[in-house]
Amino acid sequence: MTDLNKFRGVFPPVPTIFHADGRLDTVGMGALIDKLVNDGVDGMLILGSGGEFCHMPKAQRFEVAEFAVKHIAGRVPVLLGISSPSTQEVIEFGQHADKLGVDAVLVLNPYYALLNEEYMYNHFRTVAENIGSPVILYNFPALTGQDIGVNLIARLVKEVSNIIGIKDTVDNISHVREVINQVRPIRPNFVVFSGYDEYMMDTLIMGGNGAIPATSNFAAQITCGIYRAFKAKDYETMFELQRQLSRLSTVYSLEIPFFGVIKQAIKLCGLNISTEVLAPVQKLSQEKKQQLMKVLTFAGVPYQDR
Repeated sequence: MTDLNKFRGVFPPVPTIFHADGRLDTVGMGALIDKLVNDGVDGMLILGSGGEFCHMPKAQRFEVAEFAVKHIAGRVPVLLGISSPSTQEVIEFGQHADKLGVDAVLVLNPYYALLNEEYMYNHFRTVAENIGSPVILYNFPALTGQDIGVNLIARLVKEVSNIIGIKDTVDNISHVREVINQVRPIRPNFVVFSGYDEYMMDTLIMGGNGAIPATSNFAAQITCGIYRAFKAKDYETMFELQRQLSRLSTVYSLEIPFFGVIKQAIKLCGLNISTEVLAPVQKLSQEKKQQLMKVLTFAGVPYQDR
């Protein structure tokens, strides 16, 4: 039986660090992982959206997963993204995750071809029944083109014991509310993470578990501070940090996708990593870097131009 209490707090979606030629930069990636552990995060998501899994060949995804899990070395729980439009490929990634001994895997609904509800149900059930790792659903309709409806989530939870939670990346807090209201009566310990940073506090107040916020890669003092203040019932501190996080969340609108923004912010905030990204995305322009620094200043996040 999986201890679901480990899935609480702040789990940053860790960027994958690359050399200029696209190879995995193990020194930079290791330094970032060590920094996050030292920052006090509660866990990590490897190969989530911010990890650029969508632009990697299969062999590189295996390489990144193996390196990260080995380097984390059990210091914090690990979620591993295993998403693909192919059910069979998700199972392959999931069985690889089983061998690595991750704490849970994160699975998007298949993207590109829109699916009826029965097909989507079949995807998640087939994956969950063919791997050993606990499955956390990943709902990101802005990118997949489809919402995993609350009724479908409830059905999966009723019928598939290995599905233990959800990362709900929907720009509407009412979706998280309805997941909690309709699924928790079926499975009281169902894990609910907010995918949007600034909905973390509301998710916690409604009974959710925490968030998977990319800003925690460079400003963990804010997101981790919100979670600690919530646990300590220090609501004035929590509110002040939430206001700071709301100002900081503007970083997501600087560039689409935000991969280069987060890496540049990590570097500005003190960790000298490569800011290379995989094609077709390009590194953050000098103009966008200047805009990023303005956002950091506005949010009260210390940095140095580097």
